[in-house]
Amino acid sequence: MTLFPFTLTENDTISTECFAPQVEEVTTVQSAPWLQDCVVSLSPCSDLLVLAHDQKAAFLSAKWRSVDSGREEMTLAVSWTGTLSNDEGECVSSSICIPLASQKRSSTGRPDWTCVVVGFTSGYVRFYTENGVLLLAQLLHEDPVLRLKCRTYEIPRHPGVTEQHEELSILYPAALVTIDGFSLFQSLRACRNQVARAAAAGSDVIQPPPLAYKKWGLQDMETIVDHSSVGIMTLCVFDQMRNASILGGFNASVKGSPPAMCQYVTVGGGPYTGFYYAVEGSSQPLLSHVALAVASKLTSALFSAASGWLGWHKNKNEEEAVQKHKPKVEPATPLGIRFGLPDSRRHGESICLSPCNTLAGVTDDFGRVTLLDLARGICIRMWKGYRDAQLGWLQVPEERGDREFSPSSALPRRHALFLVIYAPRRGILEVWAMQQGPRVGAFTVGKHCRLLYAGYRLMGVNSVTSQGWQLHTQQVCLLDPITGVLRTVNIPFHLALSDKKSERAKDIHLFKRLTTLLRNDSGSEAKSVLLDIKHPAIKKQALESLLSNKNPPVSCLTNITCSLYDTLKQQGKVPSLLLSVWLQREKEVLQKPEETVRNLHTLLIALSNMKGAVEESWDPQSVSPWWQQVRSICIQSHNAAAALLAALVAHHAVKACITSRADSKLQSEWEAVSLELEQWVVCVRQLEDVLVLQTLLLVPPPQGAAGGAAAQCSIKTLLEGGTGGIADSVSKWVFRQNLAPERLKEILQKKEDKEEDDKLKQKAGDGLKEQEGKKLLVAVCQRFPHSLSPDLLFAHCCWEYVVQWNKDPEEGQHLCWAVEHLRLVSSPHIQLGICTMMWSTFIVKRLSAAAYLMEKVTAYVKDMCSCVQDVGMGDKAMTSFLGCCVQLLQILMEADSAVEEVSAPELSVEEVWCGAEGPASIAELALEQRGVHYPLVQHHCLLASLLHAAMTFSLKVKPLSLFDSKGKNAFFRDLTTIQLMPSGDMDPGLVSLRQEFLLRVLTSWVQAIDDFSSSAPVTSSAPLPSCGPKADWWPSLCLELGSLLQVNPDILRRHIVCELYNQGLDLRAEEVMLEVEDKDVLGSQLLVLTGQRLSYSLLHSQSQTQAAMELLARLPPTLCTWLKAMDPSELRCPLVPLTQTSRLVGRLIEILPENHAQYSLALHLLEAVEALTTED
Repeated sequence: MTLFPFTLTENDTISTECFAPQVEEVTTVQSAPWLQDCVVSLSPCSDLLVLAHDQKAAFLSAKWRSVDSGREEMTLAVSWTGTLSNDEGECVSSSICIPLASQKRSSTGRPDWTCVVVGFTSGYVRFYTENGVLLLAQLLHEDPVLRLKCRTYEIPRHPGVTEQHEELSILYPAALVTIDGFSLFQSLRACRNQVARAAAAGSDVIQPPPLAYKKWGLQDMETIVDHSSVGIMTLCVFDQMRNASILGGFNASVKGSPPAMCQYVTVGGGPYTGFYYAVEGSSQPLLSHVALAVASKLTSALFSAASGWLGWHKNKNEEEAVQKHKPKVEPATPLGIRFGLPDSRRHGESICLSPCNTLAGVTDDFGRVTLLDLARGICIRMWKGYRDAQLGWLQVPEERGDREFSPSSALPRRHALFLVIYAPRRGILEVWAMQQGPRVGAFTVGKHCRLLYAGYRLMGVNSVTSQGWQLHTQQVCLLDPITGVLRTVNIPFHLALSDKKSERAKDIHLFKRLTTLLRNDSGSEAKSVLLDIKHPAIKKQALESLLSNKNPPVSCLTNITCSLYDTLKQQGKVPSLLLSVWLQREKEVLQKPEETVRNLHTLLIALSNMKGAVEESWDPQSVSPWWQQVRSICIQSHNAAAALLAALVAHHAVKACITSRADSKLQSEWEAVSLELEQWVVCVRQLEDVLVLQTLLLVPPPQGAAGGAAAQCSIKTLLEGGTGGIADSVSKWVFRQNLAPERLKEILQKKEDKEEDDKLKQKAGDGLKEQEGKKLLVAVCQRFPHSLSPDLLFAHCCWEYVVQWNKDPEEGQHLCWAVEHLRLVSSPHIQLGICTMMWSTFIVKRLSAAAYLMEKVTAYVKDMCSCVQDVGMGDKAMTSFLGCCVQLLQILMEADSAVEEVSAPELSVEEVWCGAEGPASIAELALEQRGVHYPLVQHHCLLASLLHAAMTFSLKVKPLSLFDSKGKNAFFRDLTTIQLMPSGDMDPGLVSLRQEFLLRVLTSWVQAIDDFSSSAPVTSSAPLPSCGPKADWWPSLCLELGSLLQVNPDILRRHIVCELYNQGLDLRAEEVMLEVEDKDVLGSQLLVLTGQRLSYSLLHSQSQTQAAMELLARLPPTLCTWLKAMDPSELRCPLVPLTQTSRLVGRLIEILPENHAQYSLALHLLEAVEALTTED
């Protein structure tokens, strides 16, 4: 949106920006006070304005237009007008505009769409699109809606700050309803998608997930007119004990840990301000059926049954039926007031919560504005003479330019807080610094304006999706109905600083002004601005900007440079300035390296020989401050190539300087050695390493690969990254390159085998870029033999992939490759530590959610929409996730068994990088982890295997019901603790359930490996895939699970044999038959199956031959009667070659003993099959 500057006062430090909303198709001009009677709300993105009065409303949306000067500007134009009320007599009482974040990965912080939420005097809350289409309506309380307020996600500025949940709060005269933001976001998206589908094709109505909300009955306050939902807070121990003593008396008990509470602050009368605290978990969230409002023929039958649904284009009878059947209104949970600010004569009118959730401004009928400290519950400041005041807040971050020159630049950016007060009686807008600061700005505005402060940003943003976003939102806007102008107030950060710091902030503003002047070719004025800058570091940066600009003439540059030279020389900034320009122009330097290196060498020699540069008393055995300054610039530079050239030149210059100072007696026989030279040798070696690493990181990823931009590296960043910083950078590169774990293993194994490496280069299908990346990876690993040892690199790759998977759980391949990288780690100690960290950080919560979801649903999980809501991923991704859980726990068990056989590895770094300070590497953290309890890991692996089997084969099962109480209690505990595990013989009923489930798994596997699309049966024993439902390891897994679940494995083997024969897979059945122990029982089972096959061939086949009929007549009566009793419909593959059936009967004769009761029957079957085969 293009905003042109508009100065309200003569104060140059505060400016506003405005744009004129144009109301199309509205020609009548009303008097100015009309706005005071309207309900007005503005989206925090300033792209949607809502005006409502009684039952009517107008939506104004942002639109581009061309002005007379030819430039484009953004205006607000009417996009929809109409009547919002559905019930007779109800009026609009409150509204807000909530922008919803886009879920696309390419989004950078712009809203996907904006939802208009409107509250009515009837108690209804309705949700509309920007075009006035009703999405859903809710009746949560049968009193007029007083205020609607929203809270969205804010990135915590400091560690330890409680992360607040998104929510929509609705205030009624004696009740407060809070709707969970995540639930609301999902419901609004579902309703909007359904509206789009219905408008396009009239599709079926899909019921969106219900809204989760809490309803509190606010007690002990006479009148309530406004509120603020502060969010979740946790008291310190002292405050907890104080509250317990006040509320419970001397004998009050205190819990071990302070409970988390939601704080609500209300204003009104009796008392003037009330503080309410709702302990988390004291009230379960209520579920409201979402009322869809979709114009579709298919929905007419649903309106009468679904409570609270409102539709479009219904006839009169349908409307009356809907209105008569109002939805059920849940009762409110009573919530007593904790304390208040009593003032019998004063009545509060509004409350405005600060962005940091610690302060609030309250207006009252006495014309006062009161500042509240919400944590302490006290009034800390009061302003008089502001009748009918309107409030807003401005939170201004510290400017990045100012932070770069601050000694505390490594700390988080500071924020300044300002309170904006609009006094309509006086027509003035004031800005006050918090908490006890002065008034920093005053603007003369109209007396009929409306101050618009949203207090929230985009809904649907969280800690993961907000990374890298720049939210384009305004904080405070002023709407003037007379001029049709919407103004925004911008306050510089330095107005909140003391005088000394304000001087430096003023220099930053002068630097910005200089940048503007250079862009407009104002060289003469730029000189005066540059000379007015007092701060040395900012003056240095200004000169760098001047030298890098192409607009000023040479004479201007010479004049300015000479005027600044003395100042920079006194402060030792000349070499710093010279190298900064050198490093910024890396491409130009590399185009003519010989010439530029020669010139740099000459300049460094000349500067070092100047008076005051290198001290005369400097001892070559110590470090020179002047040369240390040059070295620091090279260490901090991200331009590794230019920095390396500069370091080589400086090393040569230092060597010449030391040689000239060396003792003449030693000069001819000994080479001068000093600490300064050693420092330069280390710096050059480090820059060589950085250059190779940076070249690798800049290799572009393949098209369509995931991952962000390549990270810039320098000596400083690598040292600050700790011992694992280098491996972490390379692991991110591996992720961006989408390099498979096995491929990475091949490259690392071949880095020492040049012959194999040559074969690798000639391998077909490898592109030039891929070959280049592999060469560079080998080169980087050779330069960092310790930091990039295979185990460390695999460990960091494993962690990178699991972190990326956690950001997007639908990408199951990321977790699979994380487990594969972990499997490639050779050290069991590192494997065990990473497994436990992955389990506790990323896996256990989702696994427990999946288990409890499958336990509670009444149908198969794939049919449940709660799969995404509970576990955070769809059914396919959840199947892959469960398979990875099984593999992870298997790796953990193998590592735990092997740790005692080998010693823990000793991690080291390269000599030149031993000064690394920062976080420990993943491998170091892994070695610090405690050992695990093997039976508990095996217990969880058993559960994960059952869950994986159920999801793979679409089986309905209650997995936790397959375990006794001890087994259930042991689940999802810390793997390092010793739990009470199931022991002894299990209950026969439980064993029967387990056996039934395993038999169903085996049946599903046999059905999966058969190709139903082919009319001919599968008779060959072709190799099966290694993953998925057709994997060859499912039978052995079921047998292993059976032994752990106390299920007889021979029953499972016999079941596999029978199922394979049933499917017509005779060769695979014969392989499994060799392992069956109880051949008698198997023979009896296969005898029935053989009879079914023969019965189908003789009695039920459509292609019966004359020979078959004659053979049937010659059969013994007992055999004929037995065949007629067989039911071939139980066979999934009844049509099999007679040769296979003959082979099966032969196997029967072999496994059945002669004294078996059915041995003679088997002989008759053999004769019948041989006769039938002969006839064919």
